[in-house]
Amino acid sequence: MKTALVTGASRGIGRAIALEFKEKGYSVIGTATSETGAAELNDIGIKGYVLDLNSHESIDSFWQKLEDNNQNISLLVNNAGITRDNIVLRMSDEEWSDIMNVHLYGTFQLCKRSLKMMLKSKWGRIINISSASASIGNRGQSNYAAAKAGVEAFTKSLAKEVGKRDITINAVAPGFITTDMTENNDGVNEDYLIKEIPLGRFGEPAEVANLVTFLCSEEASYITGQTIHINGGLYM
Repeated sequence: MKTALVTGASRGIGRAIALEFKEKGYSVIGTATSETGAAELNDIGIKGYVLDLNSHESIDSFWQKLEDNNQNISLLVNNAGITRDNIVLRMSDEEWSDIMNVHLYGTFQLCKRSLKMMLKSKWGRIINISSASASIGNRGQSNYAAAKAGVEAFTKSLAKEVGKRDITINAVAPGFITTDMTENNDGVNEDYLIKEIPLGRFGEPAEVANLVTFLCSEEASYITGQTIHINGGLYM
């Protein structure tokens, strides 16, 4: 049985992805930033761990626990994310560095560590969750958009490095999905946002999960180094 690791799995898109992998018969490991979140994952049949991607010590501790439990990762979904929105002129160094640490440094660390396992198996799938913001930009999210654009460039480069070992690396870039993050949209009128989307609605976490699990399947074995947008036509 293959093991899938999904970061940020306690809610939203990450939870939907973890549950979809479980439904398809994978052994699933999920991470959360709190003990409560990890416990909630255990309650739904997903092995929960605490992980703070803004902390090298937390990453080391988490990975050591995986190794101690002989967990061999075949599929990795780098989904965990945060926002620290602000316009550039008011953005603090911490608001910038927190975003870069979680989205770029965290992705780099988990990819590097997981790939050591995948290279031994000569098979693996990695999905890095990006955002439509990386392509269209967003006022007050220069840090987030820059980090996600970096994730997409990292995905392409990594795909070229490991493709010959039957390891595919892709990015998935959601638009507006119904999650806690989009509900906290700083007072932006939801009706206005929906008018900008040709399909006329926000997406659902399950729709992103279906795309992610497809990209991890054998049916998608010839897709690598790509950023797949799922945004209802917001960005084309």
